[in-house]
Amino acid sequence: MKVAVITFPGSNCDYDLFKAAQQVGGDAQFIWHRERGLESYDAVLLPGGFSYGDYLRAGAIARMSPIMEDVIEFAKTGRPVLGICNGFQILCESGLLPGALMHNISLKFESKDVMLRVDRSDTMFTKDYTTGQVLRIPIAHGEGNYGADDETLKALEDQGRVVFRYVDRDGEPSDEANPNGSWNNIAGITNETGNVLGMMPHPERAMEKLLGSTDGLALFTSMAGSIQPS
Repeated sequence: MKVAVITFPGSNCDYDLFKAAQQVGGDAQFIWHRERGLESYDAVLLPGGFSYGDYLRAGAIARMSPIMEDVIEFAKTGRPVLGICNGFQILCESGLLPGALMHNISLKFESKDVMLRVDRSDTMFTKDYTTGQVLRIPIAHGEGNYGADDETLKALEDQGRVVFRYVDRDGEPSDEANPNGSWNNIAGITNETGNVLGMMPHPERAMEKLLGSTDGLALFTSMAGSIQPS
């Protein structure tokens, strides 16, 4: 599994993703945002951080980087594209995912562990989880409040494209369990074909017991197991 980790000016979780890919047997390589060419890769990962200092809007300038033209074309091939935190914001800005990430309802940067419920376990990113499984995964963001128009939200729900949802320890969504005000407690969504996943929490920071949780590991083993090597 050959994995491209896209690095933008201001990315700060790229090495975390690099190590996560390696941990599940991936041949991970960093790709600078001005480089071109993703044809030989099996998966593309967009890391968290603060690309271009989050000027204009988080992800708005990164979306204009030359490599994003190739990411968009790569996604059309059906191979997996994963965007975490700032990567999720970039995917929305690029049109690969619908909706937008706005300032947290608290207007504060939130950094803590949250509980997520796996609402779909039949995607290439979640097949090693079970539906309804509750995970403990860290967040670290100031603009994680996912929103979209009513028609888009209905489509996401009706089509089963909400993959992760903020919940309490009993697996129930609530305002108290929602760290950013995200509509419908949405923490992660896919595109219509299911090969592009954007999520705000950081599974790459929940890969080892030493770090407090291994609940993120199955996302990467799922992706690795779903890839047909090129």
